[in-house]
Amino acid sequence: MPETHPRKSQNNKCRVSIILVTYNNLQDIPACLTSLRPTLGQTDEVIVVDNQSTDGTPALIRENFPWVRLLLSEENAGFGAGCNLGAGVAQGRFLAFLNPDTVVAAGWLDALVQALVSNPDCGLATPKILLLKDPGRINTCGNDINITGLTLCRGMGRPKADFAQNEWVNAVSGAAFIVDRSWFDDLGGFDQEFFLYMEDTDLSLRSRLAGRGCLYVADSVIYHDYRLTFGPRKVFYQERNRCLMLIKNFRATTLWLLFPSLLLAEVITWGYVVLYDRKNWRNKLDACKFIIANHQGIKSAHDRVQALRKSSDCSLIAEHTTLLDFSQTGQGIAQKFAGVLFRPALMLNKFIFSFF
Repeated sequence: MPETHPRKSQNNKCRVSIILVTYNNLQDIPACLTSLRPTLGQTDEVIVVDNQSTDGTPALIRENFPWVRLLLSEENAGFGAGCNLGAGVAQGRFLAFLNPDTVVAAGWLDALVQALVSNPDCGLATPKILLLKDPGRINTCGNDINITGLTLCRGMGRPKADFAQNEWVNAVSGAAFIVDRSWFDDLGGFDQEFFLYMEDTDLSLRSRLAGRGCLYVADSVIYHDYRLTFGPRKVFYQERNRCLMLIKNFRATTLWLLFPSLLLAEVITWGYVVLYDRKNWRNKLDACKFIIANHQGIKSAHDRVQALRKSSDCSLIAEHTTLLDFSQTGQGIAQKFAGVLFRPALMLNKFIFSFF
């Protein structure tokens, strides 16, 4: 698990570097960049890192958006690696990461910058993200981390008028957030081992562990073409990365005390596989095999993260939720039953944990 440290900027004149990572986003990127340009300050820059697209995305950007700095990655090493590549050449004091399937509203960027500047305890700031196809409803207003490490959208499906005030949250959404580039460098950037899924949660948790929280900014609004998808390797990446995140960021004693909840998470995720991903059931086993086979590298990553520590595990876990909104994975009887069944056990484990 290699350590990554994006190069620090040498240009103090650039305010924000907006970084997008594309992979076959030909249909999405025109609307995103078109909405983005009017929101930029005079000293802001936009960097698009293309991860080996085969649909003509780079050519479209070159032809129609010459004001964008386009980087072609030599390989598709994943979302986190693409973000780090963009950060490595960025000139801005702040780094804003944005998904290519988003459309931004006026003032979104200025509101995020102002929130970060005016809150010295803030490490990462994230906007109100509404559903592009249903703009009256929320996609997420920051993310909730369950004590098991499972991470879900905060406020998914609720009216856009909800969450009208800035709030501290467990994690930012990788769809859109901002960070001071010096803090991003101090944290070591995104963990490139993750490749896909959970990178935003891991970065958020490392920031909080190092003493700076995650802030949801209500006045910053973007729209996200969010789609719940079930790719052939999704469970592998999500489960492997959830385990990586927990082992890297928490002490062994914490994980032992949370063992009942972590065991329950295994029941939940296996149930998910049976219901939605039965043909790819080996992904769960592959995730476990990866953790076992790479234990030495994971230990080294754990040691690097612990060197940043300024907050206790207890303080972090206290902020995490016991609620699991299974409606985000479907609306069937199984989801409703699971939500009622599992939460009491998680609440009990969290209550017991608080005494240690």
